[in-house]
Amino acid sequence: MQASRARLFKEYKEVQREKSADPDIQLICDDSNIFKWTALIKGPSETPYEGGVFQLAFAIPEQYPLLPPQVRFLTKIFHPNVHFKTGEICLDILKNAWSPAWTLQSVCRAIIALMAHPEPDSPLNCDSGNLLRSGDIRGFQSMARMYTKLAAMPKKT
Repeated sequence: MQASRARLFKEYKEVQREKSADPDIQLICDDSNIFKWTALIKGPSETPYEGGVFQLAFAIPEQYPLLPPQVRFLTKIFHPNVHFKTGEICLDILKNAWSPAWTLQSVCRAIIALMAHPEPDSPLNCDSGNLLRSGDIRGFQSMARMYTKLAAMPKKT
């Protein structure tokens, strides 16, 4: 547990130092628990998520970095690899392809890459996956854009 705490403090310092280095990702550590983080990620350009800001919740195990963090979307998103109700993410690096070389920042980058390049063959959201597998790109994009506007964009007053 001491090693994981030290690693997380190191990542925290890096995040503070490089805040402007990656404007698409904002990582925030819980003030009272270093094992709980949130992230705000910007939807990738030229995708239906462009213009949206999506919140992620990180629950970091005491065995980190030997075990991956549990990450889920708190913002609703229409994506084949994200469970619509729970926000669970199907991404190999969060499961069997995890390596201690990954950081919370690089996990966020991988999630942004997944948003831009969905994998419809291993869907957690079958409706979304089925649209892509059947070739209905337009249907998928319009649903994803609608949910982005509803859940991930600031409300205009």
